[in-house]
Amino acid sequence: MRIAFGILAVVALVHLTGQLAGPTLLAHSTQVLLMPALAGVLLAGTTAPRGRLVHLVLVALLFSWLGDSVPRFTTGDTSFLLMVGFFLSAQLVYVVALWPYRHASLLRRPAALVPYGAFGILIVVLCAPQAGALLPAVAVYAAVIVAMAVLATGLGRLAGTGAVVFVASDALIALDAFGVMTLPGQGFWVMSSYITAQTLLIMAVRHRAQQAPAQAGPVEQGPAEQGPTL
Repeated sequence: MRIAFGILAVVALVHLTGQLAGPTLLAHSTQVLLMPALAGVLLAGTTAPRGRLVHLVLVALLFSWLGDSVPRFTTGDTSFLLMVGFFLSAQLVYVVALWPYRHASLLRRPAALVPYGAFGILIVVLCAPQAGALLPAVAVYAAVIVAMAVLATGLGRLAGTGAVVFVASDALIALDAFGVMTLPGQGFWVMSSYITAQTLLIMAVRHRAQQAPAQAGPVEQGPAEQGPTL
């Protein structure tokens, strides 16, 4: 397990250093290693039979890896649409993976959903003037990632925090892509929040898998040991 964490830490550090420098070839070449390293952490921290949750999260990491990798072979709108398509697929898989934990999530507290929904709507409204024909895709993506963030609270604080950071990371991408706001060192902030978000989600999934190794249906329907706090 320590080896897997060590590999992830080295890859992330090298990648973020590359982002601060440009981004450079170093950043581009290490980005494709991030999700495999995270998958290694998840696999090293769980044992067979890993079950539904772990398997689906591995699929989400695969789609995330495709989102990191495939768009670099194209340019312009095609590259952006491929990135959105693969990451939308990743978010949808996360939603499916987290759905059995909905009874322990913020869905039980409708008032707590307001900040999530408001933030998603705000990002869509800000991007709308420049989104054009892509506006429906932006709205769908916002709805799905907000749903993921809400459902992630069913796994507890760690997953809930990671999901919120994920929303923030993708919001930075959208605001930059549609000319609303670009932070100094944009690539560094996007990738550091992205790595943090995925790592927190993976750690929460690893913790849950260790509590219920078989991930059987009745276990997944039970309340989370850590209640939602966001």
